[in-house]
Amino acid sequence: MIIMNQTTTWMACMTGAILLAAATGCSRDFLDRDPYIGSSAGNFYQTPEDAEAATIACYAPLQVEISVPGSHFRWFFGDIVSDDSDKGGSGDTDAPDLLEFENFLGDPSSGIVLGEWQAAYKGITYCNIALENVPGIAMDELQKAAYLGEAKFLRAYWYFNLVTTFGEVPLVTKTLAPSEYAQSKAPVADIWAQIEADLTDAAADLPFKSGYNLNERGRATRGAANALLAKAYLYQKKWAQCRAACEDVIGSNEYQLAADYGSIFTLGGENGPGSIWEIQYANDSGGNWGAQFWSEGSYTNVFTRARGPFQGYGFNLPTQDFVDEFETWEEEQGPGNIVTKVDPRLGYTVYQLGQVASDWGELTEEAIGAPHPYYARKYFNPSAEQAPFGDPNPNGASNDRVIRLADVYLMHAEACNELGDAGTAMFSLQEVRDRAGVPDLNANLSGVILRDAIWHERRVELGLEGHRFFDVVRQGRGAELFGEQGFVEGVHEIFPIPTAEITLSNGALTQNPGY
Repeated sequence: MIIMNQTTTWMACMTGAILLAAATGCSRDFLDRDPYIGSSAGNFYQTPEDAEAATIACYAPLQVEISVPGSHFRWFFGDIVSDDSDKGGSGDTDAPDLLEFENFLGDPSSGIVLGEWQAAYKGITYCNIALENVPGIAMDELQKAAYLGEAKFLRAYWYFNLVTTFGEVPLVTKTLAPSEYAQSKAPVADIWAQIEADLTDAAADLPFKSGYNLNERGRATRGAANALLAKAYLYQKKWAQCRAACEDVIGSNEYQLAADYGSIFTLGGENGPGSIWEIQYANDSGGNWGAQFWSEGSYTNVFTRARGPFQGYGFNLPTQDFVDEFETWEEEQGPGNIVTKVDPRLGYTVYQLGQVASDWGELTEEAIGAPHPYYARKYFNPSAEQAPFGDPNPNGASNDRVIRLADVYLMHAEACNELGDAGTAMFSLQEVRDRAGVPDLNANLSGVILRDAIWHERRVELGLEGHRFFDVVRQGRGAELFGEQGFVEGVHEIFPIPTAEITLSNGALTQNPGY
């Protein structure tokens, strides 16, 4: 599958029609010009190959982590703003706007929120273009439905990110004429309803994971749609619907928990048995399936690796509070020989000073030039696995693990417990713990105690994967856990709308309360 060059160019310029996104590299008068390579909306969407190319284009914004004027990383918000990690870097003057958000003093003019906003609406625009144009193409109807399912899944994914980050946002489900660019915010309930509708449609039309060839890994599947749908229900506390969606995923037998937790985050563990959906990155020049636009390595690896000889920037540093969350217990190994054991997931999640970081060498304060005791390990790839490009340091080849089966098991456990089915909740919770190799819990846990156990498990199992802040907020514990950082209830559950977007809207957009 090769995306056609004219498609790439035309789609890239169509980004200029993105909602209120003026700084995309395409001017608004683009639509008044003749396409310089011969493609336009009027003459392009004719063949099954065109439908495929339009669908592949929908994936492109997923891989754009760095752009002008900001960066798009889910862990910026999910980890650094939470109690799991600190900003890091070379000091307070290194990415100072990220430090402000960490302390709940975020500036609406920051490129951090603008990058998140623009990445999402770029993705939504590509999806809307495909959803409007692919239906009219004469082709196999089942394949057409699958392409449309991919676009709906991705649109839902972007709106999920938007609604959990910003709350009320413009709900755009069609391509916009210039006169329609200034959109006001839609109620949160309407956004969730659109997410649910898109994912329900996608789940009905998408193939299972086993229905794709190996060279098509990364495409949306029925399992991915149901897993994200379960997460949408979880955030809305629609427990029965969440349970059912989780059981669709688990009961499909398409996924199994990887036997070795540590293998999940290696290059060889990409798209493994427990992976439901990953954002794909290449480890050599030329991109991935479909020649997606910007697939040549992930910048997360550079951001989170230690500084100095490790060629990273040292952001997203695990906190002591996070490290202390991992269980320890005593175990007898022979008569009178009592040893202290620790949850093995800690060693696969966090590097500590004094440890050897694969082929990079030993993490020492002298080598790094900073006293940080901990570093995020999940995307601290061996130097031998770096992509042969990057500016100024080589990008990593590691995919972004967005949805894993363990997440689905824990959502299922939470939903079942809230529905009063403690037995089933314990079964799903124990599936995750058994794979981790930690002691069994009391089988009679229920109610609040079981809920706390599930929340604990989410924190350690999914640690540093961008979930923590959003989990705590949906649990209603923001002020309790983040109050010392500056969290104010009723304000900091969401982030500020980018000032640039408010300005461009001529008053149609309003700022979130408290900013």
